[in-house]
Amino acid sequence: MTLCMAEGHAQNINGKEAQDAFDEFRKAVTEEFESFRQQYMDDFVEFMRNPWKEFEETKPVPKPKDEPVPPVVMPEEDKDKPIKDKPVVIDEVVKPAPIEPQPKPVEPIDEVPVVEEKTVGVTFYGSELKVRFDIDYKIRLSSTDRNSIADAIGKLQPENYDNLLFDCLKLRSELNLSDWAYMQLLEKIAEKIQGKDSNESALLMAYLYVQSGYKMRLASDGSKIYMLYASKHIIFNQPSFDVDGEKFYGVKKLPTRLFICEAAFPKEKSMSLFIPKIQHFASKPSETRTIVSKKYPDVKMSVSVNQNLMAFYNTYPTSMVDDNFMTRWAMYANTPMDNYVSTQLYQALRDKLKGLTQLEAVNVLLNWVQTGFVYEYDDKVWGGDRAFFAEESLYYPYCDCEDRSILFTRLVRDLLGLDCILIYYPGHLASAVEFKQGDVAGDYILLNGRKYIVADATYINAPVGRTMPDMDNKTAKVILLNKQ
Repeated sequence: MTLCMAEGHAQNINGKEAQDAFDEFRKAVTEEFESFRQQYMDDFVEFMRNPWKEFEETKPVPKPKDEPVPPVVMPEEDKDKPIKDKPVVIDEVVKPAPIEPQPKPVEPIDEVPVVEEKTVGVTFYGSELKVRFDIDYKIRLSSTDRNSIADAIGKLQPENYDNLLFDCLKLRSELNLSDWAYMQLLEKIAEKIQGKDSNESALLMAYLYVQSGYKMRLASDGSKIYMLYASKHIIFNQPSFDVDGEKFYGVKKLPTRLFICEAAFPKEKSMSLFIPKIQHFASKPSETRTIVSKKYPDVKMSVSVNQNLMAFYNTYPTSMVDDNFMTRWAMYANTPMDNYVSTQLYQALRDKLKGLTQLEAVNVLLNWVQTGFVYEYDDKVWGGDRAFFAEESLYYPYCDCEDRSILFTRLVRDLLGLDCILIYYPGHLASAVEFKQGDVAGDYILLNGRKYIVADATYINAPVGRTMPDMDNKTAKVILLNKQ
């Protein structure tokens, strides 16, 4: 054997030994993780056997209601008046809440080798999804007393459920699902396995939810079992149960009194209602709609939206963070535009804005939103206040001031890369834009040395720099939006 061959042989042996050592190490670590998880679960199950405390619901926090300010058409005689610099002094600034990483399992979830792979299929907002699970291992509940519930949860062995949990978490990642969407996915999977609205489906959903890292509590009225979820947000118009100083809401409609198990799982985190990423739902095109600017008639955009996304938005609960109701608009405005819409609309709009200055481009977008949409009050259309995500204004036949401001600031940030803020007046929502090019005149707000020029999507035909008449700046507040 030559020296080179001998060295190669030795390297192969050493490489095999290193791989074997690594495999042994990984196996030991995995077993240690599984041991930790099992101990956590055993402790959780034992705590469930303790008496469940009776709670009475906390009445819903009503959605704040303002008397809406109707849109105003700028008088013809004002259109040619010179725009002068005028500072708008606003004292209160609402900062965006930080977006934290999604919850994750207390220990990593590994796939489990199986002899015969069995799957369960569900339809989720148009997507046909499959997860691995053998229904022979589905939950069987003998009673709804706490010991029976603890026994049923205690029988859920990792080797029978980890592939299901692994697939659920993988789908959350692959589809970019928000916490709200992921909770709905778990509910749909649990009901497909255990039966719709069954006690067993509530238990399976709770198991998958808590094993995914989320904070939940099990509850019962004596005959029916419910899963309650903790939220970082105060959800308007929904009753809750205050447990350990935190609000818990029901996945299903809840009775006014419940017995709640206060067992907590390590490192559990409350869900967030932010939608920080573009979620990937199957495409179901709506009818194409054409939206035309009256001042710039060549800005005539045809657009279709994904009806599966509209269906998801229909389930989305409006809420606030930090006990400040103005934070709700930032949640809508900071949600990224769906790819299905942006691929149709953005390039077409960029073509119309090509060669324009920043001010000219913003004025084009502003007039397109001002005059291309029909204004109507939410009370008349929806029976109450409802803010739109940007795509919803492109779908529904009517929108109001908050919807227009959300859409306009989304377009300006995405197409022009300019930072925006929202301006709240009682009954009205406007916006302002920070220009990076030229000295733009008009009503402006100065924040930490940065100048934001007012742009009101409901002051019809008004250019950048004009504040809608009768707006009281003493009552106005600024809502900061995420930067580009």
